[in-house]
Amino acid sequence: MSAPAPALALALLAHGSPDPDWLRPVEQIAERLRVLAPALSIAIATLEHGPALADVIARLGESGVRRVVVVPVFLSGGGRHLKRDVPELVARVQREHASLEIALAGDALATDPDVLDALAAAALRRVALSSPA
Repeated sequence: MSAPAPALALALLAHGSPDPDWLRPVEQIAERLRVLAPALSIAIATLEHGPALADVIARLGESGVRRVVVVPVFLSGGGRHLKRDVPELVARVQREHASLEIALAGDALATDPDVLDALAAAALRRVALSSPA
C-alpha cells in the first residue's frame, strides 16, 4: 500500500526552454526540496516547453493534494511574466480547479535576500576561480 499524498504541494514554476538542459537547475532545486521537506509533494511546471501548470495542478489534485503553493523560479520580477502572465495563469488555473486552493508565493525566487546573497557569493567564487595563481 502506498503512502497517501500530502495535502500540500509546492509547484516550482519556471519559464521553460526547448533545450532540455535548461531545466536541470530547476530539477536540482526540486530534488533538494524533496530531501529538505520529504512530506511535501514537489512538482515542476513551466510557462513554455515543458509541463504546463494546469496539467501539473490537475495531477496533484488527482493525487489528493488540496493546496498548491506556486513558487516562481525566476531571477527577476521586473518583466511581464511575473507582473502579468503568471498571476493571470494562476488565477485561470484556480478557476479551472475550484476544489483546490492555489496560492502564488510572492515574486521571483531570486528577489529573496537569501537567494541574492547566495548568488553574490557564487559570483565571488567564480572571480576567485578565474584569478591567476
